[in-house]
Amino acid sequence: MTPTEMLSKRTMPTQVQPPLVTTGPRRLPGVRLRELDGLRLLAALMVCLYHYTGRDGPVADAWGGSPRDVFPHLTQIGQYGSLGVQIFFVISGFVICMSSWGRSVGDLFRSRVVRLYPAYWAALFLTVGAAVLLPVDGHIPRYADFLVNLTMLQMPTDTPRVLGVCWTLWAELRFYLLFAVFVLWKGTTKRRVTLFCGGWTVAAVIAQGSENDILNTLVVPDGAPYFVIGLALYLIHRFGHDPALWGVIAVNWALGSGFAMQNVPAPSTSAREPLIILAVLTCGIGAMALVATGRLAFARWRWLTVAGALTYPFYLIHEHVGWSVILVLRQHLNIPAAQTLPLTVAVMLLAAWLIHRLVERPLTAYLRGLLRR
Repeated sequence: MTPTEMLSKRTMPTQVQPPLVTTGPRRLPGVRLRELDGLRLLAALMVCLYHYTGRDGPVADAWGGSPRDVFPHLTQIGQYGSLGVQIFFVISGFVICMSSWGRSVGDLFRSRVVRLYPAYWAALFLTVGAAVLLPVDGHIPRYADFLVNLTMLQMPTDTPRVLGVCWTLWAELRFYLLFAVFVLWKGTTKRRVTLFCGGWTVAAVIAQGSENDILNTLVVPDGAPYFVIGLALYLIHRFGHDPALWGVIAVNWALGSGFAMQNVPAPSTSAREPLIILAVLTCGIGAMALVATGRLAFARWRWLTVAGALTYPFYLIHEHVGWSVILVLRQHLNIPAAQTLPLTVAVMLLAAWLIHRLVERPLTAYLRGLLRR
């Protein structure tokens, strides 16, 4: 054997490693799923459209008449915008599982405090200011009620809400608690999250058929199917396709759609069609399934990061503060309704950006440092 052949033999690997084979898309470290930010903003705009055009109540005073008369055609679409909340819950299940993986209960607590409270406090003060200066429904919160609202615990204490949308935050808080106790406490694994999804599904079904207020408060039966779908979709995103997880998603899709359709008011008070509710929810869940399987990776445009940052403060302030803006534009400045609607949305997005830059950023950094100490 020549010296060249001997050198080649020594440098050749003795065993060829097979290529890494994955069973599905996996989340890469440092990769931001900007398509989720886009879905968040879309869900928030759905809820906004509902509060501006899809319902009566105080918004009718702002418009100077029922939205059904002001926007006879748009109302037929806007009345389904409330389903954006259920889509939010699906996104939340996905995001909480993703952001909590490999972290502790304390990490979850700190991340939720710094994420939720700064914009929430700003929205409370802005809403009260609008109620004093530009009243629509004539309701100004009492000092005691406002103080309780600062804690975000007004729902369990049966305190009047300053923000109408805060009932969804109460559902989110209970989801965080359940996830922390039954998953994070012992460490997040695929098996543990899967068992949690199955157990919560069964508990939600039992609670839905019971009249036990404590059980219903703890289990969140109306929101559980959507959170569970989000959790299962994240497991598919991280570990690949799994027939058992798709089965969990199918069961909770049926349960969640059924619960939503059961809550439709009687035909005499609402024109909402159950089949359209089913279609809207299915499209929202389907969009999240596309995210989980990487089918929307092409939509990771940079500007969606800004959209995601604006979504939470926009969601908090768009209702009551938005009604005050509609009142000024429509009745004080006599701007046509067709122009008032997009102008109001634009003003709310601008206000959300200001909250993000002037309140969320500095206060989030301060709270994060404080909680770490």
